[in-house]
Amino acid sequence: MSSVSRLAASAIAALCCLATPALAQSASFFDDFDTLNGQRWYVSDGWANGAHQNCTWSAGQVKTQDGRLKVGFAPSSGAGGRKYACGEIQTKTAFGYGTFEARLKTPAGSGLNAAFFTYIGPQQGKPHDELDFEILLKDTNHVETTSFVNGVSGDGQVGSGMSHQLPYASDSDFVNFAVTWTPGRLDYYINNQLVRTMTESYQVPNNAMRIFFSLWGTDTLSDWMGSFAPPSGPIAMDVDWVAFTAQGESCAFPQSVLCTLQ
Repeated sequence: MSSVSRLAASAIAALCCLATPALAQSASFFDDFDTLNGQRWYVSDGWANGAHQNCTWSAGQVKTQDGRLKVGFAPSSGAGGRKYACGEIQTKTAFGYGTFEARLKTPAGSGLNAAFFTYIGPQQGKPHDELDFEILLKDTNHVETTSFVNGVSGDGQVGSGMSHQLPYASDSDFVNFAVTWTPGRLDYYINNQLVRTMTESYQVPNNAMRIFFSLWGTDTLSDWMGSFAPPSGPIAMDVDWVAFTAQGESCAFPQSVLCTLQ
């Protein structure tokens, strides 16, 4: 059901529709979240994405603290008719071929989804392309990967992403996730270990994409995410850092997966 992360981006509409560059060399960056760079990041606020989502995107659920990005989920007073507020953040720029990577730690909880993904779509005048890492917090020992090309899952159908065993539970410590996207090829990494390669044309996107982090819950997608178990209080996904390294560049910062590939 990885397309739900696409739904989590679909309400952006005209609120954040800066021009999307052509698929070409993009500027590399490394962000350690000492502060929240408003020139780089847009925070979703004030809407929900349909009946599948039991929370409203809230700017109050996205902040930097102690050198980390916190993307939260918490009980709400009912703004937008939802009982919970949740966090989502995206880059204002779309990025082409290169390596996308982040180091993050999640909470745990059935019915919740913590995602690091890229997306572009009709809201930006492009086909729906996407790359996903999604941790369904009912089981923090696994992560799901998939891609979308022109709105179609690279795994054949919605909900058929590949599940990977994590080296340890994502709520116990930080895990590094990376995907390298080059013409005709995707390589997915967990803690610098290659776990998946996709090379079919229907699996590899063709359009520059924005980088997203989100944490949200559901009351309806129990077959995929588990029955929703209300958290006892506010929870958050912690992101230590995120980076994009353009194709052709290597080992731009010490933590990069590219440093292990030289």
